[in-house]
Amino acid sequence: MTHVRVNATVVIDRTGIKVKIPIILITQQGRLKELEPLLDYFLAHYQAKSLDWMLKLCQIVGLLMDYTATNHQFFGTPEDLFETFAQRIYAGTIGEDGLDPSGLYWLPKRTKTARQLLTMLSQFSDWMQKNYGTKSLNPWREATHYEQQLNWAAFVNKSERSFLGHLDSRAGATAAARQARNVLQRRVPTADRGETKSFPDDCFLELLFVGFTVPGKQDSPDIVERYDWRGICITILMHWGGLRVSEPFHLWVHDVVADPLKPNEALVRVYHPIDGAAPNDFRYANGKLVANREAYLRARHPGYLPRHKETGNRRAGWKDPKLDDGSQNYLHVHWLPAGIAGRLFFQAWKLYMYQRMRARIGADKHPFLFVSFRGDQRGEPYTIDAYRDAHERAVRRIGLRPAKMNGTTEHGHRHAYGQRTQRAKVDALVTQKGLHHKSIESQAVYTEPSIDQVTRALEATTATLDAGRSVAMADVLDAFLLAERKNNSRPAARKGIKL
Repeated sequence: MTHVRVNATVVIDRTGIKVKIPIILITQQGRLKELEPLLDYFLAHYQAKSLDWMLKLCQIVGLLMDYTATNHQFFGTPEDLFETFAQRIYAGTIGEDGLDPSGLYWLPKRTKTARQLLTMLSQFSDWMQKNYGTKSLNPWREATHYEQQLNWAAFVNKSERSFLGHLDSRAGATAAARQARNVLQRRVPTADRGETKSFPDDCFLELLFVGFTVPGKQDSPDIVERYDWRGICITILMHWGGLRVSEPFHLWVHDVVADPLKPNEALVRVYHPIDGAAPNDFRYANGKLVANREAYLRARHPGYLPRHKETGNRRAGWKDPKLDDGSQNYLHVHWLPAGIAGRLFFQAWKLYMYQRMRARIGADKHPFLFVSFRGDQRGEPYTIDAYRDAHERAVRRIGLRPAKMNGTTEHGHRHAYGQRTQRAKVDALVTQKGLHHKSIESQAVYTEPSIDQVTRALEATTATLDAGRSVAMADVLDAFLLAERKNNSRPAARKGIKL
């Protein structure tokens, strides 16, 4: 049995409304057929789960099918097969000699990735047991005393960190603590989130006005055609507005206006792709306003979906940030530095809109703010991949090398916003609002000091300590090492370890 993952459009009732989801096709008796349980599982969870979640589950289900096709004869029960399959996900299938007689040639996966995929597969198996009467691959069993202690510790930790943790059920936690999976998973190593790499603030204006010049138009007297104002706008939103790279691609033309309190600055709101308030320029035949943005797209712009529900190059993710307004469901862009950022963005936005006007691209086809100007994609929503390419070229034009470890990819701009709040000693709750995190702990990756910052701080501390001593610590260390070298030069000491 072979299989392949494809993107499918599914119609589930007589309304004709289409659902776009990934599915796995298998061959049975020489014919292609969808893997029906997985399709049903996706349709049951479609409203609550993301496309990325579906793709990951397709990945681990596909790996299980490959492993089963190659090794099913070695196992008598599904539990035995799953136990060894889990080991291969963690450790890979390639032997110490570099060979894999099974032909799978899987490399070991990171513990965090493997754990996530196997958990998703276990949950899918539980659902199949309930709905299809199959046998669970990783059934629950009574937990050992040690496992119950770990489960309780996890519950207490989760409740203490949750805003509504006081509402968690202790009775439910007691029952859950007494259960454990038959196949236990490897624990993820505890460590810092990794060094934060942010785009250097002192190179930012050069990136905007040298990096984002249009090739061949650098010397044009026409300021509109000289620069890629679209790329400049997106980059300002991330670097000085703290947005994630995907969030500007959900903006509509209606979402940028003059700030009523500061008319020279832009007021920018990124609305929830589905539940955000729709513009009031369109009504149904009965006179009622459209309820939300998804409904607005369906009614006025058929063929366009909220971008996190799209597949292919139209897709833009949505990380479910903490919104600033619960009635209209939007996040407000908080500028840092205040004043200059809002003014510069407003001017860049006006020049970008003038570029759209020159290209005769209105908002009649769709309402998305950022569009393509080229080829058969002209007027279509601008893609994240196209922006990443433009950003990389801009970084190279100013003599930097695009790399995540250097902070010079698009991810470095949001990190720069977080680092800026740390340097300015902004209150943690204000930083949380600026970055739109649901948990205050989520911003640690953006505000933790880098390895270089820690090193410089400790060096400065050491210098301070040295200044208060009659003999500097470095001098004491040098004297100690010199004495040890003299001792090691003696015949009786030559058999020992030399420094």
